[in-house]
Amino acid sequence: MSNDWPFDDPPNVAVFTTTQVIRDAQPILYVSHDEEDGAWQFHTGDDHVYERDAMVVSLSEILDYDSSIRELHDLPYGWIVTRPKIGASWVRTPRT
Repeated sequence: MSNDWPFDDPPNVAVFTTTQVIRDAQPILYVSHDEEDGAWQFHTGDDHVYERDAMVVSLSEILDYDSSIRELHDLPYGWIVTRPKIGASWVRTPRT
């Protein structure tokens, strides 16, 4: 692993996202680091996420897509981050 890799997870760890992010190039506005299994999820923030739109990609692909994700490397399990638009600050919140 590269010395500048910010995450504890390796670059090739599988993460969840959607076709809207990867294929439609919509911004990542919602990220969760699941408490149950440590899985990462990267979404547009849309209230309606459908199973048919789910994709599994590597964490490094997500970082290539949006380098601001690097800031979230220390997000604890069970927390989410949101932002209203690209370029806005991430807001960290424990999942309730």
